[in-house]
Amino acid sequence: MDRWPHVVIIGGGFGGLNAARALARAPVRITLLDRRNHHLFQPLLYQVATAALNPSDIAYPIRSALAHQRNARVLLAEARSIDVATRTVTLDGGELQYDYLILATGATHSYFGKDQWAKLAPGLKSVEDAIEIRRRIFIAYEAAERESDPRAQEEYLTFAVVGGGPTGVELAGAMGEIGLQTLAKDFRSIDPTRVRVVLFEGADRVLRSYPEKISVAAKRALEKRHVEVRVNTLVTGVDDRGVTVKSPSGESRLGTRTVVWAAGVQASPLGASLGAPRDRSGRILVEADCSIPDHPEVFVIGDLAKVEIDGVEVPGVAQGAIQEGKHVAKIIAREARGDRGKRPAFRYHDKGNMAVLGRADAVLATKHVAKAGFIAWLAWAFVHIAYLISYRSRLLVMIQWAWSFTTFKRGARLITGEVGALPPVTTISASGEAKLPAAALPLELTEPEREAPRASSS
Repeated sequence: MDRWPHVVIIGGGFGGLNAARALARAPVRITLLDRRNHHLFQPLLYQVATAALNPSDIAYPIRSALAHQRNARVLLAEARSIDVATRTVTLDGGELQYDYLILATGATHSYFGKDQWAKLAPGLKSVEDAIEIRRRIFIAYEAAERESDPRAQEEYLTFAVVGGGPTGVELAGAMGEIGLQTLAKDFRSIDPTRVRVVLFEGADRVLRSYPEKISVAAKRALEKRHVEVRVNTLVTGVDDRGVTVKSPSGESRLGTRTVVWAAGVQASPLGASLGAPRDRSGRILVEADCSIPDHPEVFVIGDLAKVEIDGVEVPGVAQGAIQEGKHVAKIIAREARGDRGKRPAFRYHDKGNMAVLGRADAVLATKHVAKAGFIAWLAWAFVHIAYLISYRSRLLVMIQWAWSFTTFKRGARLITGEVGALPPVTTISASGEAKLPAAALPLELTEPEREAPRASSS
């Protein structure tokens, strides 16, 4: 085995993990490294962010996934750079030599040059991101419960989602349902059903990769969940009290304390060390077989690769990464056995796109079918259950979904981490008299007007 070619795979996502598994019987040595110890089922990450699932329901240890694969080892490590001339990967501690390299490090958030917005408007790419978004959503309701100023209370119950792609649409629909269903009866000083979610999209419709009639159906379904869809609208400013936006009608402002970013992605910066051509978002322009120019031993797959077939770009979705991972694995396995013939070009089999809009409501679009509603939701649920990596995850997710469907509740409503500053609490005397905190009194009132409410309440 020591003389077998060494295949280094960077990234344990859909592309990297499927490539490793596809090489299980090949005469190669595999080292899969990732800076996290788990494979994450990203299509359901928004459900962690909106408390429908726990992180452990959709994450699985990479070591467990490859435990029975004798030709594979897993390293918890972060790749710093790649030297294609010497075939060396520099890690956070040490180096690795490779005969073949599969780079599958994916993409991260893009704020289009406004990186200072990252702390104010978190994106959704990791478990940590999802937990942070969940924390902010539920803290907003807790802050509204303590708040005595109606205007500030309204800002806490208003949520902004930037980006009308599948992630933004799924987040917005779930955030609306949290107020309308999950928390409807849980508070005493506020009415959570007054929730308002505003979805901003720079294009002329949401879900632009879907047929137009699906975009219309999605907009209608979101509006039923108190989601206001604003298309042709660009976010030009973000601060801790709201967002500034620009639309054909001019510039305006939305007061909100919670902003979630789903507007764009940029490729992993590790790809830059390859020295290969890249597009504006940093994706590597790969050859037909997913290798990079002048280095057939280096493959780039998943969100980090820009793959075009007959002028049509392969979308950056899980099914594309899975197919690319299996494709490059077949090439490596064949060459490891001594077959150095012409490599086949990658062919993408589009199985369609899905997005869930809320309880029992989703959209589905394939080459031959475009559906919205309950049937699409059933198809979405079946497909996502089937693609989860472990039987345990499938069982847990089915149980959680069944419980949520029958009770309208979400079982993972934990606020973790620092709560931060909250509004002052209204003072309640022993006799039940409510007194507003001094900071909440309207400053423009005259002194006699201040005394009147006190006298009438005694």
